[in-house]
Amino acid sequence: MSNLNIEFGKVKFKNPVITASGTFGFGREYKEIYDIDILGGISTKGITKEKRDGNTGMRIYETSSGIMNSVGLENPGVEGFLKDEIPFLEKLNTNIIVNIGGACESDYLYAIEKVSETNIDMIELNISCPNVKAGGMAFGIKTKDARQIVKSARRVTNLPLVVKLSPNAEDIVDIARACEEEGADGLSLVNTFKGLAIDIEKRKPIFENIYAGVSGPSIKPMALRMVNEVYKNTNIPIMGMGGIMNATDAIEFIMAGSTCIQVGTANFVNPRIAIDIIKGIDDFMEKEGIKSLEEIIGII
Repeated sequence: MSNLNIEFGKVKFKNPVITASGTFGFGREYKEIYDIDILGGISTKGITKEKRDGNTGMRIYETSSGIMNSVGLENPGVEGFLKDEIPFLEKLNTNIIVNIGGACESDYLYAIEKVSETNIDMIELNISCPNVKAGGMAFGIKTKDARQIVKSARRVTNLPLVVKLSPNAEDIVDIARACEEEGADGLSLVNTFKGLAIDIEKRKPIFENIYAGVSGPSIKPMALRMVNEVYKNTNIPIMGMGGIMNATDAIEFIMAGSTCIQVGTANFVNPRIAIDIIKGIDDFMEKEGIKSLEEIIGII
């Protein structure tokens, strides 16, 4: 194999392929299908301070080129996560990235402090969560709000901190810069786009929350553009994602500026897709005589 090792800040990855939050659970189900230690890393299902049952009604809806989801951050809460999931995750031979969300700043900080007491490798701060104290607007929409939550998070953990950016932001480059200025060690982008689906027979939205997150191949060109814009305007590494369905897509994201990539919706199409992507990147490097991924990060 080629040298697929890569350093994301101070964290070493055996390869750049990470399974995206919300699409891989905590890895238990996929471990029954293949050896998940092969992965560069796993980004866990989003964890919040309290246990959440998630949204009612339709949760997943297939589109012509991807899916829409309104799961609502269903998770066992940080205490349940520490009790039931961390022991399993700490035994894996891959990097563990814990995705954390919250409805207000104190919720984020509580979960971050708790998780920081474990042996995980990194925290992924999901700032696409609706801030209840700001009328439900996501933390990642306005630069001011994003700056504040990252600044506070940085104060309560010494773990590497990656901030997951929303494509629905007013100015994603401005927000990325603010995250860097407040001490983020890296960025992951993009999260899902806000979309709408309608049941024409019932004359009403498919989802009870009306709008839902769009992911899959349809968002790839926009996600790729945003990764490249952020790469050109910041100095911290990026985990790129958004419609990566195969190795070619993954390589495009690396060439646009991603140090690592995350695979999400594709896991639902082919549960073994991460293995195929790792092999595909390796085959491409062999064919092109590329000795290290560093040679092609941001090469365009």
